[in-house]
This record gives sequence, structure tokens and C-alpha cells, in this order.
Amino acid sequence: MSEETSLMQVIPKLLDFIEWMIPVLDKFPKSRRFFLGDKIEAGLLDILDKLIEANYTRDKTVLLRRANLQLEKIRYLLRIAYRMRCFDVRRYEFCSKALVEIGRMIGGWIKASGRA
Repeated sequence: MSEETSLMQVIPKLLDFIEWMIPVLDKFPKSRRFFLGDKIEAGLLDILDKLIEANYTRDKTVLLRRANLQLEKIRYLLRIAYRMRCFDVRRYEFCSKALVEIGRMIGGWIKASGRA
């Protein structure tokens, strides 16, 4: 898969996930919304920021690795939110699958940019 193809797939996939996730975060219990919800939302937007920046940077690898690290942090925050019953198992499963797919796409982009 080419670098451009990876980019064309991962950013829209992340955007779709963010659009799905924000209303879910809005339904978190009030006591958790401002701590966990804001942190998750900010983290997802940070990943988006890094991916867009990587698209316009010659040395993409550093930004992509940071985006991948941020994605891992989001996974843990979502696990905490699930364990605190902020959302149900069905939503948690959807989040997990979506983040695995996004992570694979970022990993593919890292590999492709390493060969360039």
C-alpha cells in the first residue's frame, strides 16, 4: 500500500470515528465527562492533528509514531471509561475494533514512510 493510499484511508477513518465518538462522550456521566471525556476527545483530535501534519512533512515517521503512541493512550482511557461503566460493551467493542484498524493503518504508513 502506498503512502498516499494509507493517508487517504486513515484520516477519513479517524474522522468517522471522532464523529461517532463525540456524541458517545457527551453521554458519559457528568462526574466522568470532564475528566475522561475531555481527555479522550482531545487525544483523538491530537492524533488527527499529527496525521494532517505528517501529510505535509518530509520526515513523517516521528509524527506518525507520536500519533500511534497517542492512539495507545486513547485505548487505555477507553478501557478505564468502560470499566467505570461510562458506556456499554457494544460501544466498547466498536471502539476497540475501530482503534485497531486505525492503528494498523498508521503502522502501515510508518512502514511505507520508512522505505521512502
